[in-house]
Amino acid sequence: MRIGTVRRAPRGVRKSDYARRDFYDAWLPDLAPSQKWVSWALSQPWTDSRWQRYARNYRREMNDPRAARLIELLALLSRHANFSIGCYCEDERRCHRSLLRELLIEKGARFRRGPSAS
Repeated sequence: MRIGTVRRAPRGVRKSDYARRDFYDAWLPDLAPSQKWVSWALSQPWTDSRWQRYARNYRREMNDPRAARLIELLALLSRHANFSIGCYCEDERRCHRSLLRELLIEKGARFRRGPSAS
């Protein structure tokens, strides 16, 4: 199962076509950074200090009860099923999904790197 953790769904693609067109099988926008932080992240090239600020703010947003419950659910699910977390970023090292992976592991998720993970 592929879980999309993006704030906005792909434009021009019907919800029923997400999986068929190889985007994702389930969409969980509550695990994506807010539009404010996505815009901020895209406004300038990454530096270590900008990444640290982004990471702090993403973690703060994931303390929201809706996101926190989803993180706990996925951590539990990972013990019984395989799934992947994705978004539109090319480089996982500067992407919220690397931070989300850390949060999942902190909650006890079982983690296995896929063939395309860096």
